Amino acid sequence: MKEDSLKKKYLIKIGLSLLGLPFGAISQSLIARGLGPIAYGNFTFLTNLFNKIVNFLDTGTSIGFYTKLSQRLKESGLIKFYWFFVLTVCVGLTLFLPLIFLLKMQVYFFPNQELKYIWLALLFCLLTWSSNIVSKIVDAYGYTANGEIIRFLQKILAVSLLSVLFFLNKLTLTTFFYYYYIITLFVFAAWWRLLKKNGVELFPKVSLKWKQHKSYIGEFYSYSHPLMVRSVVGLFGGILTIWLLQKFGGSVQQGYYGFSFKLISITVLFASTMTPLLTRELSVSFGEKDLAKMRSLLLRYVPLLYFIVCFMVSFFFTNAENISVLFGGEDFRKAKTAFAIMAFYPLTQTYGQLIGSLFYATGQTKLYRNIGLMLSLLGFPMTIILLGPESIYGLNLGSVGMSLKMVISGFISVNTLLWFGCKYLKMSFIKLFAHQIYSVLALLLLALSSSYVVDLFTANYIASMLLSGFVYTTFVALLIVIIPYPFIFMNRRELLNQIKGVYLALNDQSSR
Repeated sequence: MKEDSLKKKYLIKIGLSLLGLPFGAISQSLIARGLGPIAYGNFTFLTNLFNKIVNFLDTGTSIGFYTKLSQRLKESGLIKFYWFFVLTVCVGLTLFLPLIFLLKMQVYFFPNQELKYIWLALLFCLLTWSSNIVSKIVDAYGYTANGEIIRFLQKILAVSLLSVLFFLNKLTLTTFFYYYYIITLFVFAAWWRLLKKNGVELFPKVSLKWKQHKSYIGEFYSYSHPLMVRSVVGLFGGILTIWLLQKFGGSVQQGYYGFSFKLISITVLFASTMTPLLTRELSVSFGEKDLAKMRSLLLRYVPLLYFIVCFMVSFFFTNAENISVLFGGEDFRKAKTAFAIMAFYPLTQTYGQLIGSLFYATGQTKLYRNIGLMLSLLGFPMTIILLGPESIYGLNLGSVGMSLKMVISGFISVNTLLWFGCKYLKMSFIKLFAHQIYSVLALLLLALSSSYVVDLFTANYIASMLLSGFVYTTFVALLIVIIPYPFIFMNRRELLNQIKGVYLALNDQSSR
């Protein structure tokens, strides 16, 4: 199979992400309504906790693996070695957990959590990590389009299974974990078949000698060891944050935060799906010492993605209470403030993930570590103040404090990375920084104006959302047609070519 071009892969990812938005939104609504704030909070706490630990043990090696594999596609030994590393981490964590129980430390690590849910959450995180690695292999070999179609089919399967569980009144925390295992194994198996069909062994049978293992260990250590200190600080800070929220806010506040984060993460998808593609292309360009192409890649895709995310974020912020009730029911109405604040989180993630790909692609992991380490240390006092109890002079803001911490720290972190990235590529930091600010202000103004006008004519919150959404979309479309360049760094001709490209790419893929 011929490898897809970057433009085609990008357009297909964006197109399928847009098509998948309704499925993701419906899934999150069914999950929130089926589990309720307490069970949702327990799920959020446990999975976040284990995800922090897995990310710490990963220490950036998965991104290093993806970058190296993109450059050395015929080196099947690299895949086998990394799976050996993954297996080692999985076995190590599985054996570490009983040690916590033997020492009777679970009451401190997992306050008010049942044993079975702790084990189910661990398996959840290990499966998620493994699935993400397979996704990186699919992208590295250039089969992004087919891989995204498989992911889209997974969303349809997910909604179908959740609907059955919900309407049969069988959606509990236990059945939700089992549901997740099924849909993850589905996409895992489908990607495996895709790779095998194109002559790529997901689990190569090649034999590695100790000398080769030692060489790979040295290579990955050289790439990732600058991130280890940051990972330790990140692990401590991440666990402290979610632990403080659980300890002083309880499962309900954890549930409000988890609901807000999961629902808003639908928009983060636009950045996360593009990140591995951009990392791959930046790695190739860096290998060719083509800084001009690297600048062109970032300026072509980052502003456009940011504007798309900004479009959704502004609507979510304006309709925070209505969206909370629509997708979570009355039990989640009190999540409205946390959700409104968290609505801005995808903005930092869009720039953060895509600019971060520059540091990984160019091997500047030491600089990336130093920036992250400094900002993580500065974030500790913020965490204590926002989430801590009054007895230690904290504000005990629960899910609202958690959302504030995520957005504020994300904004500072992203723009620090952006400054260094712009300096490296000799780009204007002020231009990109200003783009972040005026884009969100312009779209917020349009969203608030649309909502205000529509509310004068209807009191029904669903009708109000739909009508204001239509008016808002019309305003934004007119804005982008009249003055596109300040917002997406494209003129009208380039914009029309992009829209035409999405249609042709999706049409070509569907005809295969």
